[in-house]
Amino acid sequence: MSNTIFTGVATAIATPMNADGSINYEEFGRMLDFQVENGADGVVICGTTGESATMTDDEHREVLRYGIERIAHRIPVIAGTGSNDTAYAVELSKDAEKLGADALLLVTPYYNKTSQRGLVKHFTAIADSVNIPIVLYNVPSRTGVNISIDAYKELAKHPNIVATKEASGNMDLMMQISAYTDLDIYSGNDDEALCALATGAKGVISVTANCMPKEKHDEIMLFLEGKHAEALELQKKLLAFEKALFMDVNPIPVKEALNIMGFKAGECRLPLCSMTEEQVETLRKAMEPLGLIGSIK
Repeated sequence: MSNTIFTGVATAIATPMNADGSINYEEFGRMLDFQVENGADGVVICGTTGESATMTDDEHREVLRYGIERIAHRIPVIAGTGSNDTAYAVELSKDAEKLGADALLLVTPYYNKTSQRGLVKHFTAIADSVNIPIVLYNVPSRTGVNISIDAYKELAKHPNIVATKEASGNMDLMMQISAYTDLDIYSGNDDEALCALATGAKGVISVTANCMPKEKHDEIMLFLEGKHAEALELQKKLLAFEKALFMDVNPIPVKEALNIMGFKAGECRLPLCSMTEEQVETLRKAMEPLGLIGSIK
């Protein structure tokens, strides 16, 4: 029996904020429905794009609860429950399981700068505490820690650790994960998704899909169906927009893009701040050919 959580695109969804910085749950529900109705194969709630780092404990749990109930089993919900405090990650992961999450996304511990042995112990402790699938999240540009292939081999032995979101940009590592473990691989970078698929990945956990879930889903499925040229043409069409979404720190540009589309995504919480007027204009120019400006009524 397959342990695959999803194939295709899971959207790393942004968390909309009101003007006072509180969470706009009504708009969050609207954004989640948009994902389901437009081809997303899954959704990651309270990940990096969801600004989990600046949520209170109560907010984190409430956003997960609301999102899981709103999705209502229409697509898998992957809950971001990672932390640099193993005990807290265990507690949050157990709570997410009780709330009905289909899977967990666990980022590597940041700031502590643990060893590879420590990484294995950290992830194993969390995996031992729950009974739902786990996606590891390797993003050394944010955490300062990279999961080595030896650590991956050890972690892949745990029955609850079934996948990894690879955002290291290291295709050699991705190939080794594919060759030496049975973990499902998801690209953590939109512009590297097709490269990841070529190493055996099952899809992408996507920022772009906040705005274009159908197109990103189609790109991945075309490649998986062997229609590589068509997938590449679609990626080329999206490339300028995807580059614009990362001209500043994620999720600053994608929340601005959602606002431009017509969603009420609001601004990011400090220390993340709004883009300059010049950056916003660059983003709008990348969105215009795709028909995204004012597309949400």
